[in-house]
Amino acid sequence: MIYKEALAWLYSLQRFGIKLGLENIKRMIRALEVDLLNTRVIHVAGTNGKGSVCAMIDAVCRAAKFRSGLFVSPHLVTFRERIRVNGEMISEGEVAEGLTNLRQVVADWDPHPTFFEITTALALKYFNDAKLDVVILETGLGGRLDATNAVQSHVAVITPIAMDHEKWLGNSLDQIASEKAGIIKERRPVISAPQPAEAQRVINLRAAECEASLEIVDQQYEKSPVALRGEFQKLNAAIAIAAIRAAKVNVNDASIVRGLATVEWPARFQCWDKRTVVDGAHNPAAAQYLAQTWREVFGHEQATLILAVLADKDLRKICETLAPIAGPILLPKIRTERAVEPVELRKIFADLGCEAETTASFDEAFAKAREGALPVLITGSLHFAGEALAHLQGRPAAFEECSQ
Repeated sequence: MIYKEALAWLYSLQRFGIKLGLENIKRMIRALEVDLLNTRVIHVAGTNGKGSVCAMIDAVCRAAKFRSGLFVSPHLVTFRERIRVNGEMISEGEVAEGLTNLRQVVADWDPHPTFFEITTALALKYFNDAKLDVVILETGLGGRLDATNAVQSHVAVITPIAMDHEKWLGNSLDQIASEKAGIIKERRPVISAPQPAEAQRVINLRAAECEASLEIVDQQYEKSPVALRGEFQKLNAAIAIAAIRAAKVNVNDASIVRGLATVEWPARFQCWDKRTVVDGAHNPAAAQYLAQTWREVFGHEQATLILAVLADKDLRKICETLAPIAGPILLPKIRTERAVEPVELRKIFADLGCEAETTASFDEAFAKAREGALPVLITGSLHFAGEALAHLQGRPAAFEECSQ
């Protein structure tokens, strides 16, 4: 298969939905003869900040001249963003070759592997063949039964836990934390952000059961600049450094300074230009971080808010959190069918005493926003951030329907 054919096959697997479990991925790992035993594996779970932490770990390791692999999800503009070696995205040819091989491997499997299981297997095989020093794996959903949990890690990292993905992970913080804490392995260190009390109890118990040392990182990194905006990113930086140390990856202070100063992570308070910010805040906790960072950067100046949110999120809390920083509010219709209809968001804002205007597309919303004098904030989901970035870059969005 060529690249486009391979991706078409991969995206066709979305008909199998999300199936949490490790049987298929373990079977693929065996079939592909994946062996990462000589590679330091850092596994990251959590509700918010895990992508930023993964990017920081990768940047610091690369600054220290280690060969690193980074696996994240979802992508924003191109599928290839998910799998990187030494900062470089996997090539179209390598995607096509890897997926062609996997299609042959799993042709007669029942149950058939899902989109995310195949994507994880593609990444692991690519990393295996690249002979890396360090691999950083971001969980797709949860942790305990996430496909990335089929790999033996050297350290488990848990970023802040909040309510999200309740359909799959549970309707309480302790249930969600139990799924996230499932990445903790026997006698392997755990690095955690400070957590709500219910979540912290679950993590403490799981670490004790696994005889795993637990370090709670509660002090921000202050020694040098962090390229990602927002005070909260300084805590993410401290978590990333602690994870690297716990994995026994030998980096010096100069590499830490260099890595954190150059780390890039799109759609995390990404300043497209001086008056346009793109942020993938996708739940109330992420929206709170976003509002806080907006105040840090823009003071009391309000934003022209362009907002699109997925229907399974806590819509009212997201709107309540962003309303105080919003001036004009524009609600575009976006491409993913998982997004809530703009008229529903408009009703919520009306209940909050805010006027909002629906638009037929992001293009229309952005053109309207640019007519005004206020800075523009584009947010609500990573799916939407990807569509916006593709528009800003003048290229078609390659983001397809995908939950993970």
